[in-house]
Amino acid sequence: MTEPKPESARSAVDSVVDAVRGLVSEGINRRVVVRDSKDDVVLEVPVALGVVAALAAPVATTIGAGVALVSKCGIKLENREQPAAQPPATTVESERI
Repeated sequence: MTEPKPESARSAVDSVVDAVRGLVSEGINRRVVVRDSKDDVVLEVPVALGVVAALAAPVATTIGAGVALVSKCGIKLENREQPAAQPPATTVESERI
């Protein structure tokens, strides 16, 4: 049998480490936002923290998501960083009658 060369094993490990770093940075830059029916923020956490919570307590995470959906809360994934090519969005508040 032939043993793998150290260079090829090292490049494989480097590519896996780069992929994990990319996923972690993407998980930190995105967030899960839960809003109630009045559009007030109930919960806002990074996706990475949500994944850790789901792995640590899957039953509690499932129950929480179910309660949020039953109580007519909206669950959205949002980017923290605005794309460089687009100007930041402005919010205009209108008066409700």
